[in-house]
Amino acid sequence: MKAPLNRRVFVTGYAAATPLGNTFDKTWKAAVDGQSGFRRVTRCETDSRSNVVGEIPDWNPGELPFVTPKEASIWNADYVFLTMEMCRQALTHAGLEMDNETGPRTACLIGSALNGTDAYRIAMDNYVNRGPFKVSPYLLPNVCANLPAGKAGMLLGFTGPIFSPQGACASANHAIALGARMIRDGDCDFVLAGGVETCIIPEIIQGFANMLATIKVGPKDRAYDNPTLASRPFSLDRKGFVLSEGGGVLLLAADDMIESQGLTKKAEIAGIGWTSDAKHFTRPNKQTIVRAIYDAIDDAEIKPQDIGSINAHGTSTPTGDATEVECMREIFGKQISKIPITANKSQVGHSLGASAAIEAALSIEAMSRSLLLPTVNHIPDPAFDDIDVVPNQTRAKSYEHVLSNSFGFGGTNCCIVFKGV
Repeated sequence: MKAPLNRRVFVTGYAAATPLGNTFDKTWKAAVDGQSGFRRVTRCETDSRSNVVGEIPDWNPGELPFVTPKEASIWNADYVFLTMEMCRQALTHAGLEMDNETGPRTACLIGSALNGTDAYRIAMDNYVNRGPFKVSPYLLPNVCANLPAGKAGMLLGFTGPIFSPQGACASANHAIALGARMIRDGDCDFVLAGGVETCIIPEIIQGFANMLATIKVGPKDRAYDNPTLASRPFSLDRKGFVLSEGGGVLLLAADDMIESQGLTKKAEIAGIGWTSDAKHFTRPNKQTIVRAIYDAIDDAEIKPQDIGSINAHGTSTPTGDATEVECMREIFGKQISKIPITANKSQVGHSLGASAAIEAALSIEAMSRSLLLPTVNHIPDPAFDDIDVVPNQTRAKSYEHVLSNSFGFGGTNCCIVFKGV
């Protein structure tokens, strides 16, 4: 194999669709405003008490200009069209055109934890109620994890490698990390990297509820009359995460390609750390999480005290939040009280495989504007009295490095250090 080119890798554009808005701009404005985007589920009917979710507002794939009625009937896994639209928006945001030069050098890595479960649900309903010959011949392509990236390539014209990193709730960070390594080594010049999730279906809602992962909003909960209060990472009364749909895609580019294509550097991918727990499929392993964070900082060739902000995994679960705080205390020591920690899931919920890409885009935008996004819905927990979670409102602060944490079921951890430009 050829020797790696050792190129620097930069983020040059991004797109996001979240419960705060169906574009990054709408999401960003609502996030700065301290809003959260939760409501009782409208995508489906469910008797679950975990019926507060995050839904992308004004999201109707059938209204996209590239979706014909025939396409809409064939591709009934919504993550397909969400991927296509997020990739289109990311290229537009960056200002990169696909042509005979850039298309073959552009890869697409889009992760998803649950893939086309909505299409599988439709197929099972048809199988049970209408018979086996009513199962769509397009079922298997709809649940094939790499197919959304392939459809994006058909729409946009790139022909580099496409695949779907499967790292559960850390999938998007794995996509960003792998994309950065591919560009660094010279396998491609540009990568569309991120994650998508369209998971608001009854079985998924109930499955998370039964495993005690999501919040059950009862009459005595403060979110009962106001669902926007349901996600509260690091808060005294956190009870579980809010399941959300969403998508996020970053355009990564090699340093030596940026000027020639008229792109703008938004942040550098400075360091990557990834580990696995080898402990339990849902309970985090402090030792291996600490190592992932240390490795990301070491890969960036900085010291822990150089981190100016942390974007926490911060799911709003009692155990997960507590473990993440323990890990950060071990790494940063007494310095941890001086490092602001933002939990975007307080505003956009947990979109599983898409969450890390959404959080990366928000983190980079915040760093570029010398801002810290808030952790909303916060009631102080005495157990975290040494932790600054930027409670409830956006704050001004200049910093050069942000650490973004992401952990997933199966014991998968991926942490990235982004450097400002």
